[in-house]
Amino acid sequence: MIKGLICIILVLASLGFVIWSSDQVTLQGERTIHTVTCEGGAWDGLRCTGRLAAGELHRFLVSKNRNEVVYWISGSSTPSGKYTDCKVTDRDNWSCNVGVAERRAIVTELSYGRPTANGSGPTLPFHAVAKWKWWALRAGLPGFRAADFGSGLQAPPTRRARSDKARQ
Repeated sequence: MIKGLICIILVLASLGFVIWSSDQVTLQGERTIHTVTCEGGAWDGLRCTGRLAAGELHRFLVSKNRNEVVYWISGSSTPSGKYTDCKVTDRDNWSCNVGVAERRAIVTELSYGRPTANGSGPTLPFHAVAKWKWWALRAGLPGFRAADFGSGLQAPPTRRARSDKARQ
């Protein structure tokens, strides 16, 4: 009986960890971009020639009702900002028109929770990884050499809706 209960708890904990690490569910309803830095080396596309290290957490909170996106760097003294001319579907899919004089975040558009290369104008340069990898880097685990995506560098492919796949 106790062994069965322990197995159930371990399975539920593992399932919870997988869901948490995928960043599909957040308690705050935000979308976070987990940036990385290249210490003691340089970037060659997405590959770091030095040591990959956890960077800043860039957070985005969307308001579908007001068509705006509030952004900030977690734990930073840098003031938060707000995009007010946005088309918001949900926290993972939004696009903002940003004026030339407006302060920018690292992205102006997300599609399926990932930055796109289509945003309005240039964005700030960055390299980023999945949440689980960022936490592994923060814990000091070695062995990672490449970012998963970055600003204008091999942006992840846009996922297609099921109806689009069915037509092919």
